[in-house]
Amino acid sequence: MTEVPIKLRWLVTADRSVALPSYETEGAAGADVRANFPPELRAGVTLAPGERTLVPTGLSLEIPVGFEVQMRPRSGLALKHGITLPNSPGTIDCDYRGPLGVIVLNAGQEPFEIAHGMRIAQMVVAPVVVGNFELHQELSESVRGVGGFGSTGVN
Repeated sequence: MTEVPIKLRWLVTADRSVALPSYETEGAAGADVRANFPPELRAGVTLAPGERTLVPTGLSLEIPVGFEVQMRPRSGLALKHGITLPNSPGTIDCDYRGPLGVIVLNAGQEPFEIAHGMRIAQMVVAPVVVGNFELHQELSESVRGVGGFGSTGVN
């Protein structure tokens, strides 16, 4: 694995006893990110079924040019509770320096408590490839052609 330096900065209202993003296993591709609520919400937040909220992490970051950070759901929360990120993967661009927040959706059937310090999402550092968009009158043929949205079936 290749390491890329990501600079982190605590926000003024952050609880600095909450752990920084961390890789929980040696082979993990995503670093777990924890909820870090401001003092008035440290008791946690309850998400009703179908409700979404922005969960603060207490951090801002600096990503090197040529990279992005993708915010992704944690599979255990998704499977067991229906907790997901509706814009997954959420992209954090290298030139963004604001607060790192995670949009969380309860797609489950029961209310879900997001506790202060809970590992709520994972972030993956990825290289960025920039497209060079060119307008053309014609596109080359392909076997698939214009078939989309289920055109290849499910079996």
